[in-house]
Amino acid sequence: MEFSSKLLENAVNEVSQLPGIGRRTALRLVLHMLRQPKEQTISLSNALQAMRNDIKFCKSCNNISDGELCEICSNRSRNKQIICVVEDVRDVMAIENTGSFKGIYHVLGGKISPIDGIGPHDLHIEPLVRKVKNDHVRELIFALSSTMEGDTTNFYIYKQIQDIEDITISTIARGISVGDELEYADEITLGRSILNRVPFESSLKL
Repeated sequence: MEFSSKLLENAVNEVSQLPGIGRRTALRLVLHMLRQPKEQTISLSNALQAMRNDIKFCKSCNNISDGELCEICSNRSRNKQIICVVEDVRDVMAIENTGSFKGIYHVLGGKISPIDGIGPHDLHIEPLVRKVKNDHVRELIFALSSTMEGDTTNFYIYKQIQDIEDITISTIARGISVGDELEYADEITLGRSILNRVPFESSLKL
């Protein structure tokens, strides 16, 4: 792909690094921005820069936040005794869109995957175990994707907390197809999976 401008080529190269965007799509997006008023492109640039520089991660659940605590953890109407364990911040957004869950979350930041060199200590598992032990948590809901890595992560966490008394450990119902990522599930299916969650021990027998 030949460019008449090095500045244009550099912009296309940067945009094409985004997931799912090839160089042709990147060129189309860059040319679109070039045709817009300069203020609009500057506003986009400022928003991206501010996001990168100023965004935080909730000190309680690791969700993306503007402050030390995210809006969910700081919301007094949320049930702090029920924690939904998810892999990624996108899963928090997916579950929140269902309107079916009124507890709080814990974002692990990934799944255990030895093939990819990701072990338990690379994830936010230890803070979760401490939270369960110290904060009088009544129920822990596993809402990781139904993949081998997700099931491995669920089982590892389960082994860390299975001896804690007075806690229910459950997993979302298998309305989500095996192998599916949570963020791609439709809201109705995901909402029903949360509401119809089952004891985690039952899932071990499947």
